[in-house]
Amino acid sequence: MPEVRFEAASAYDFFISLIVLHNPADFGLRPSWAAGVRSRLPAAQREFFEHHLPFLGVPLTWLHDLTIPQKTTLAVLSALEQIPPAERLPRLTLIPELRPEVQIALQEIAATGRATPAIRTLLKAELEAKRHPPPAGTLDYWISAWSNPAAFGEEWLFALRTYFNLFFSEEEARLQSLLEDGVQTASRLLNEQPLPQVVETLTRGVSIAEIQQVSQLTLIPSYWSTPFIFFQRLAGQRALLVFGCRPAHLSLAGGGAVPLTLVDTFKALGDPTRLRILRFLAQQPLTPAALAERLRLRAPTVIHHLNALRRAGLVHIRLDADGERRYDLRREGLNETLTALHRFLDSTEEP
Repeated sequence: MPEVRFEAASAYDFFISLIVLHNPADFGLRPSWAAGVRSRLPAAQREFFEHHLPFLGVPLTWLHDLTIPQKTTLAVLSALEQIPPAERLPRLTLIPELRPEVQIALQEIAATGRATPAIRTLLKAELEAKRHPPPAGTLDYWISAWSNPAAFGEEWLFALRTYFNLFFSEEEARLQSLLEDGVQTASRLLNEQPLPQVVETLTRGVSIAEIQQVSQLTLIPSYWSTPFIFFQRLAGQRALLVFGCRPAHLSLAGGGAVPLTLVDTFKALGDPTRLRILRFLAQQPLTPAALAERLRLRAPTVIHHLNALRRAGLVHIRLDADGERRYDLRREGLNETLTALHRFLDSTEEP
């Protein structure tokens, strides 16, 4: 069983919030609200994030391994500024999980300023292998960034500071106590349950086989990632797990007295295909490919439906050590929905 550590740091949510704001539908966030936040940015920085976030992601490894007293956003951006501009892109994105041949190809682009046809083919295949293939044009933006990493490093830091000043500085002020509550919840559960059950509870239904293979696991609460997770293998048989800690009655975009999680759940249930999926999963765990065959739908369509059910907390996900995903019905999610509905109907607040 791995040694478990905890970390409550708002800088993780700083980077995660950028991913959420640029993929609002995937996280159950109102697209119009997300667009409103993005519109606060000047056009140059707005375009920077739109073009480059698909390959930048969240620098979890770098954040985790930073040795600074507190990982507030300003402290982390200050640490990033200390890195020479040309080294920022490789330092934050060349992680152990990235295949060695891809890392070598990117470093060759940085050294020569161009990508050979063979390198383009390799990087194109790497992007297409992602579970959620990025938008058209991402390959060219990726190559362009690596062809001049010093200029990109300067532009990246400036864009991050702009986003912090124009939006996230206000958001960060309310997060720390919620993140600390997330750590306390995880710590309490760990005293009551075995680690696999704790992980499944914190993630609302995700079981990760790889956790049994690591010697150290860091649990990191996130307000913005809720209800999804980020799992990252680190060097030296370590790993980190970012889990959602946003309370059910709170929303990223507000929403008044009506709990938006309840609305999203009923939206997820109000679809005949999703109801059929839940019935299949009530009988046995299935992969997306197996569901696609039974439903006679394309795999991306099935994954879209599964993501909606996952946001609603209605499915379990089993992540096998080989990367295979199996889904089954999360019956406690149905009970949670009914409880939330009764709580809302019995509330004396004005809707």
